[in-house]
Parts: sequence; C-alpha cells; structure tokens
Amino acid sequence: MKVTPLNDKIVVERMTADDKTSGGIILPDTAKEKPKQGKILAVGDGKVLENGKRASFQVKVNDKVLFTSYAGNEVTVDGKEYLIMTEDDILAVVG
Repeated sequence: MKVTPLNDKIVVERMTADDKTSGGIILPDTAKEKPKQGKILAVGDGKVLENGKRASFQVKVNDKVLFTSYAGNEVTVDGKEYLIMTEDDILAVVG
C-alpha cells in the first residue's frame, strides 16, 4: 500500500535507533530514544494560498531531515511505521 499525503503534509520514515552509546554501552529497548531524524518518502501538493495557488515545499523526496521530538503523527501501514507531519515540524535538511 502506498501512502500519499494531502495538501501540506509530508510522509517521513524515521531512522533506526542506535543500539550502543558513543562509549560502547549496549542499550536495552526500553532505554532507546526514538531518533529525530528521518527520510522523506512523499510530499503533498502544498498548502493552498489565499490566491488559490499552492505553496511549494523547501524539502523534496529522499531528503534526510531533522525534526522536533513531538513532530507529526505516527501511523502504521503494512507493518511499517511512518510519521505524517507538516513542513513546519522539520528543523533542517541533513546534507
């Protein structure tokens, strides 16, 4: 199943969490923090402006992005977890 975002929404796949700390300590699943980095899988058509035109996105599909801790809504489709968020939730593109 393909997820197609509407209007100004973006579908992001969260990166996997690290199993170890930088010092080499292995983390149990309960101690892992969800990563705040992901890859954009799809973008909507853009926000509708007052003049009826659509605003273009600053990000594009396949960009790696950083986002806020509570960004978007988590959804599960065919057993895979995705985030659906607006462009306002994205803090930066990782080059």
